Amino acid sequence: MTSRLDAECAGLLCVGFDGTSPTPEVLELVRRGVYGVILFARNVESAEQVAELSAALKRAAGRPLLVSVDQEGGRVARLRARHGFTELPPMLALGETGDEPTAFEVGALLGRELRAVGIDQDYAPVVDVDTNPANPVIGDRSLGRDPERVGRLGAALARGLQSSGVAACAKHFPGHGDTSQDSHVDLPRLSHPLDRLEAVELAPFRALSRAGVASVMTAHVVFEALDPDRPATLSPTVMQLLRGSCGFQGPALSDDLEMRAVAAHFPLEEVVPGAIAAGVDGLLVCHHAEVQDRAVDLLRQAVEQGRVSPQRLAEARGRIARLLSWAAPPCDPSRARSRLRRPEALALAARLPSPEAGRDPTAA
Repeated sequence: MTSRLDAECAGLLCVGFDGTSPTPEVLELVRRGVYGVILFARNVESAEQVAELSAALKRAAGRPLLVSVDQEGGRVARLRARHGFTELPPMLALGETGDEPTAFEVGALLGRELRAVGIDQDYAPVVDVDTNPANPVIGDRSLGRDPERVGRLGAALARGLQSSGVAACAKHFPGHGDTSQDSHVDLPRLSHPLDRLEAVELAPFRALSRAGVASVMTAHVVFEALDPDRPATLSPTVMQLLRGSCGFQGPALSDDLEMRAVAAHFPLEEVVPGAIAAGVDGLLVCHHAEVQDRAVDLLRQAVEQGRVSPQRLAEARGRIARLLSWAAPPCDPSRARSRLRRPEALALAARLPSPEAGRDPTAA
């Protein structure tokens, strides 16, 4: 039988899995208490199948369960035209319009199509400022090089998503736009002083906080002037900027803890309790069931041993509970297709410029 503390600790995890229907491993993690499941391209065959998958996961939970996805547009979009969805160009194209009403419309369109297949949260918008042309992971995923424009359009897109009943997530705090390494394969480091971060990287997150964005995702990036030893996800000093300078009091979610930026440099025994203790509320563990189960075990042990306080656990659980308010009941898969690729959605997509798409750095 799952203990209460075990379930409380599991309730801070969002997990991924392989396959187009629920596996025994993910169903066991749902039973154990995880708050959410993230879908990738490996989980997608068609709109109807995604709708059935999300419904099956929610029925198995028998409680609010958040189904989430990366659906930005351009190269980072799990749900494509071949699956029955409206395909959008990279967010840089939206940034080039400079138009807030259009950004709101794009967010609302994303939200309507995700809601049609039972998805509750979109890990968008990217509000990293694209200040490094050599950045291998952000680039055209960003809304542009100007912090004010990124914040203004990102806030409009988030409001649009949330107007359709889908939780937005601003990423990657406190800023991944100027890195020259990809955190999926390496640990990026930035030497920017605090005044530069305040002026450039943090400005969009302040705008998104004021706009009421539902969640924020952390970056696996070391900000050397603030904490030379740990990436933002593990750094109390960096995470305090989110609550202080940016004024965001909602749920902070980690990027995937199986990314090499953390997995290749820090043991899971340090990463899991370290992220929660630093101020992260929800942990994404996107690939392997054995790592996901071990993460729950490690967090429970850290609470039992006093390395994560009951107060911090309760705070994180309270914030995740706010995120779970976006979780809808199971959808009707038979109605999904009729709500997708509507003429007005295709017309909106056609109005946007369409830069050439590159490699998806998040596909693994």
